[in-house]
Amino acid sequence: MTAATIALLAEAIQPRSGRQGWHGGPTPVGALRGVAAEQACWKPAPKRKSIWTLTLHVAYWKYAVRRLLEGTQRGAFPRGPSNWPAAPERPDAAGWAADMALLRAEHEHLVRAASTVQPAMLSRRPPSSRRWSYGELLVGIAMHDAYHTGQIQLLKRLWQER
Repeated sequence: MTAATIALLAEAIQPRSGRQGWHGGPTPVGALRGVAAEQACWKPAPKRKSIWTLTLHVAYWKYAVRRLLEGTQRGAFPRGPSNWPAAPERPDAAGWAADMALLRAEHEHLVRAASTVQPAMLSRRPPSSRRWSYGELLVGIAMHDAYHTGQIQLLKRLWQER
C-alpha cells in the first residue's frame, strides 16, 4: 500500500475540486445545496426518512468513523439519539442551517482524518473496532455517503413532483 492508495480512498470521500464522485453525483454536502428547511423536513410517506433525518445520520457516521480513524475516545455527538438522530417535526430554518453546518464540519473533519491514515495501517483494525480495518472504514464511509446521497437526491425529485 502506498500514499497514492490513501489519496485515492480520501478522494472517494471528497472528490478533487471540479470532479464529482465516482457515482456521477455530489457528496452529501453538495446534495443539500438549495434545500430549504421545509423540503428537508418533508417525508414521502409516514414512517419514511426525510432529507433532514438522512443528513443527521450521515453526519453521525462521519463523526463515528473519524473517531475511529483518529483513535479518539467516544465523545458526544451533538444530536441524538446516535445513528438516527431525530429531526424536528416542523421546518425550522435556523435549525436546518445548524444541522447542515454540522454535516459540513463532520465531513471536513473526516476528510482530514482520512488523509492522515498511514498506508501500513489500512489492513489493521483500530483498537476500538472489533470488526473493521482502517481501509474498510474508509471504503465503507464512502459507500455509505454514496448510498444516502442517492436517497437525498431521490427525495429532492419526489418533493418537486408531489
